[in-house]
Amino acid sequence: MTVVAEDGLAACPECDELHSRRPLPPGTKARCVRCGTTLYRAPSRRPDQMVPVVIAALILFVLANVYPIVILRAQGLVNAATLPASILALWREGQEPMALLVFATTWVFPLFDLLTVLTLLLLHRRVVRPPLFARLLRLLLMVRPWGMIEVLMLGVMVSLIKLSKMADVMPGIALWAFIGLTVLLAVILSYDVRVLWQPPQRRGVS
Repeated sequence: MTVVAEDGLAACPECDELHSRRPLPPGTKARCVRCGTTLYRAPSRRPDQMVPVVIAALILFVLANVYPIVILRAQGLVNAATLPASILALWREGQEPMALLVFATTWVFPLFDLLTVLTLLLLHRRVVRPPLFARLLRLLLMVRPWGMIEVLMLGVMVSLIKLSKMADVMPGIALWAFIGLTVLLAVILSYDVRVLWQPPQRRGVS
């Protein structure tokens, strides 16, 4: 994580070279003059533009967990699978570690990411931030690598291809919700939340 001092300095996370933090044009990034490591980026979207994106992602997250991902029809039997039901099935089959891993990487961490980003965006304009702001920002950067919605989507697509040879497979509402959620998560993850650490008067164009 890039260290940003109160006096407007940014320390390189690789070589610790100090740089004066300057406003950047939207969509550009600052690099360390010593080693070339990216110090910080200027997002192409303003924080207030990211709020509706995060809210839309939260709505899709709810839909993806409430409705079936796929509906299977074979020999007159119909079976609808949801993500929570699939996790519960893994648990009941004695695969508790796998169930916990899937639950954490596809439910807990993505939901925490979305709620935390939304909280940071709503608090970013305060000149005096609550102590929780810094803790949430650090925790978010630590937890983010564990969110694996895109891995889940890849697994679902592979499963659909294989199941289509044995049964009639109909995509459920949750599948389309997961596809939309994956796209929105890509937009959210591309937004460098570290710029929110800077007070409004120092941020320049963001």
